[in-house]
Amino acid sequence: MPYTKGKVYSYEDFINDNRKRVNGFLNIVLWVCILVGPSVAFGKKIGLFTMAQYTSAIVISVFMLVVAVFHTFLARKYPYSIKVGILALVFLDSLLFTMNYNHISISLLWFSVPILSIMFCDRKIYWFALVFNYATMALSTLVTASFYARSSSAYTDPVKYFFNHMWGVTYEASIFMLAGFLLGRHTITHYRELVQRNNEVVEQIKETTEKMNILDSMAEIYDRVNLLNFTTNTEMSLRDKTRTERGIDLDYQTHSLLNQELQQTVVPDQQEKFIEFTNLSTLRSRLANKKMITGEFIDIVNGWFRAQYIAVDRAPDGIPNIVIYTITSIDEEKRREEDLIRISMTDELTRLYNRRSYDEDVASYNGKMIPSNLVIFSADVNGLKEVNDSLGHAAGDELIKGAAECFVSSIGSRGTVYRMGGDEFQAIVFSDHPDLIMNEIKQRTGNWKGKTVQKLAVSVGYATAEDVENPTITAIERIADKRMYEEKRGYYQREGIDRRCDSGRK
Repeated sequence: MPYTKGKVYSYEDFINDNRKRVNGFLNIVLWVCILVGPSVAFGKKIGLFTMAQYTSAIVISVFMLVVAVFHTFLARKYPYSIKVGILALVFLDSLLFTMNYNHISISLLWFSVPILSIMFCDRKIYWFALVFNYATMALSTLVTASFYARSSSAYTDPVKYFFNHMWGVTYEASIFMLAGFLLGRHTITHYRELVQRNNEVVEQIKETTEKMNILDSMAEIYDRVNLLNFTTNTEMSLRDKTRTERGIDLDYQTHSLLNQELQQTVVPDQQEKFIEFTNLSTLRSRLANKKMITGEFIDIVNGWFRAQYIAVDRAPDGIPNIVIYTITSIDEEKRREEDLIRISMTDELTRLYNRRSYDEDVASYNGKMIPSNLVIFSADVNGLKEVNDSLGHAAGDELIKGAAECFVSSIGSRGTVYRMGGDEFQAIVFSDHPDLIMNEIKQRTGNWKGKTVQKLAVSVGYATAEDVENPTITAIERIADKRMYEEKRGYYQREGIDRRCDSGRK
């Protein structure tokens, strides 16, 4: 896989991509080697290569031109091939053999070929280049031994020249072999570390980018989003495109700039709670080993809002180093919640509070002293079954709603009326004159007329805390129910109605 910036890059990927680069570099070397011919000719002219021939220079240049063209074709067709690289090293050894055969000897050049092979970062290629290079030097020395033995007064026997020369070559080759091995090992180790560091950096960048994308997304979701960095003691608004960091001095600053602003509009009775929740000096300990902490408050201007601290980076001991602080308006949510509560606590037909609401209100008095002016009214609509059977349930609903209107109008702000279900009503009232309220209920229900039903009769009973020796809400309620049923029996007797035919329950 070719190297791509910003992506994880394995060492194998690096070696593969490196082959293409080295093959390209060796191809350039081969093209440059065409200049060896003209260099040899120039050297002969100035007396440097006295035994060389001009024809040899031409042969070398032509040979290298053919080699360079052929290698260019292979390098383009097989850019990642090891064989293409090895072939370039063989061509370079062949050039040195040709030069030595033509009595153009530069010993140092021989050792440059194994050194070039180190660029592949492959020990097998290095050892091949080393062995092949040494074998080529030995063959070149063997082929030219007779010539140099005759040309030197020190040698009369080509065999002696060969072994003497190869001893020196072997010694030098051993030194270069060791140097090349150490250089190659260091190079491989170095590149492995570089690849590893590159991948670590790429992963860090990727992780940071993902975090920033998440933070950007959060900035779109929440009304206000701030990044609190306790490592650098800075605060930064993520909604601010400039991403300006502002310092936080925890030695004397207990609240961020955002919270200093919000404190001005939080309702007075929540000020203390808000200040405690947003205190920076205790925030990290409160967030220790927690994902988030949340508080809900009321803004004088904008209504309910939710403040949330989210830990995104922690120290090994679980204490957060980086925290996201978000502000979200939940006023509409709270209104919906209040509507749902209201719906669950009210009767759909009459819009009065229902039995559930009554039970909760009554339960609040358990274990407490009952106020002396507390009164419980118990009421029942008379003749509901007869209306339902003769005029239909719509008429019965009209009768119930009429009764509810009369109760609410009579009690007013002095208490709360509840529809307990069917034709039953209950009321909790605070009054020193419950008899007056009772008379008003009777008067209103007696004067009521509906569109379908022309008459409304109710049975009502009430009891006060003074009616019970040790008043409890349950005891007062029981007496009120008893008095209501007594009045109901009297009503049925006066009207001559058989109660078995009118149970009074819808």
